[in-house]
Amino acid sequence: MESTTTRTIADALTRAIVEHKLRPGTKLGEQKLADHFGVSRTLVRQALFQLTQNRLVTLEPARGAYVSTPSVQEARQVFAVRRMLETEMTRAFVAGVTPAKIQALRTHVAAEQAAMDRSDVGERTELLGDFHVRMAELMGNEVLAQMIADLTSRCALIMLMYQSDSAAEHSHEEHAEIVSALAAKDAELAVRLMQEHLLHVEAGLMFDREMPANDLSQALSSLSV
Repeated sequence: MESTTTRTIADALTRAIVEHKLRPGTKLGEQKLADHFGVSRTLVRQALFQLTQNRLVTLEPARGAYVSTPSVQEARQVFAVRRMLETEMTRAFVAGVTPAKIQALRTHVAAEQAAMDRSDVGERTELLGDFHVRMAELMGNEVLAQMIADLTSRCALIMLMYQSDSAAEHSHEEHAEIVSALAAKDAELAVRLMQEHLLHVEAGLMFDREMPANDLSQALSSLSV
C-alpha cells in the first residue's frame, strides 16, 4: 500500500511538472505536500527521492527538495541523447509499421490539435511529449518507452524554462509530417523529419529567458491525484 501511495504522489508531481504547474526552482516543502495528499512526510520523502532518479527533483542538504533547474549544457545534452535514441527508434518503427499503429499515431496527433484549439497548455504540453513515448509503446519496447518518457519529462522542464511561444504549434505540425512518412514506409524521410523536428525544438529554446517565481501552495491548488 505504501509503495502504491508513493508512486501516486510521484506520478502526480511529475504530471504537475510536465504540465508546467510546478516551475523549475520551486521549493517542495514536505509538510505542505503531506497535508495536501493526506499522508505522512515519510511517504512524501520517498516520492521525492523517486523523482531525483530522473532528475526532475533536486535534494539539497539542509535545504530540502526543489524542482530541478536544468542548465543550458544539460539541456543540450538531453536533446543530443534524444536525437541518438529517436533516430533509431524511427527507423525501427518503419520496419514494423502496421495500419493500426499509424491510426494510433494519427489519433494522438488529432488529440494534440484539439488541445491547441482549446488553448489547453497543460494537456498540449503533455501530448506533444507523449507522441514520442507513444511511438516506443506501439513498438512493444517497454524499456525504450520508459527511457523516452524520462527524457521527455526532463525536456518539459527545459522547455518551460527556455521555449519560445510559437514552438508548440510547429511541433504538432512536424508530428503530423512524421506520421505521414511512417505511413508511407519511407524510413529515410521519417528519420530526417524526426532529426529536424528535435533540432527545431532545441533551436527554439531561448537560453537568456528569465523564469518567473512560483509558489508551491498556488501549484497545489490546481494539482489532483
